[in-house]
Amino acid sequence: MATPTRATLPTPATEGSLSQYLREIRKFPMLEQQQEYMLAKAWVEHEDTESAHTLVTSHLRLVAKIAMGYRGYGLPVSELISEGNVGLMQAVKRFDPEKGFRLATYAMWWIRASIQEYILRSWSLVKIGTTAAQKKLFFNLRKVKGQIKAVEEGDLHPDQVEQIATKLSVSEDDVISMNRRLSAPDHSLNAPVRIDGDGEWQDWLVDETPSQEVFYAESEELRHRQHMLRDSMDVLNEREKHILTERRLKEDPTTLEDLSKVYNISRERVRQIEVRAFEKLQKAVRNKARQDATPKLEDAEA
Repeated sequence: MATPTRATLPTPATEGSLSQYLREIRKFPMLEQQQEYMLAKAWVEHEDTESAHTLVTSHLRLVAKIAMGYRGYGLPVSELISEGNVGLMQAVKRFDPEKGFRLATYAMWWIRASIQEYILRSWSLVKIGTTAAQKKLFFNLRKVKGQIKAVEEGDLHPDQVEQIATKLSVSEDDVISMNRRLSAPDHSLNAPVRIDGDGEWQDWLVDETPSQEVFYAESEELRHRQHMLRDSMDVLNEREKHILTERRLKEDPTTLEDLSKVYNISRERVRQIEVRAFEKLQKAVRNKARQDATPKLEDAEA
């Protein structure tokens, strides 16, 4: 299956053209859910490249938004966007509209993965490990430091190192080493991004707030998913609902031991009920997605 290549898309070829690129991609309209569904069906069933191209271009703003979040790693945003666009095209290629979710939800994973892999390949100043735990440390250290209020420059306190290592499941030595690598002196905002370029670091300072389009798309997708989940939960009995909620839908899941005491059954029995309830819920969600898609097909054929 062929998908639109980068050559067919607008591209921020240089740092100076980034503003122009952002203006250009705003010309592509956001898609309504029904439009997106029909375009995805045309691509999946008929390999309609025009439909695939429309799906890609309508999500270029999403790629730019995600790429902006990775600009703290010292790489030109234009390059991050280009890599994110590759991830977006892979997402379009593999997207299944029958799952019942919007393309943006599915594409976010591919976009982030493509950008992160590019950053890891490009960081030649230091050797960055390639294990899943080390990647997690590389991309989450700043966030976790903020959560525990470790905002000072320089080495972390031993208790902070221990907290971060525990939270990210890495060794304390890895935390210390990675923190030193990422805590190199900041560039002057007026320093050039590249020796042979005119762009300065301050050119990349942008508004962190989500664009109206991205905010709307994410809000609509969240509402849709919550609605489907709420409706699909009706296939479960009260015990299944409670166990599944406690085990899968809480930020801090209840232990099997605690639930076994509530229902006076073994931990293994609780686990079996949890698995069975989850399978029932998955089936119900798939059925609901198909039901929601049927009217769209009938409307298109009318």
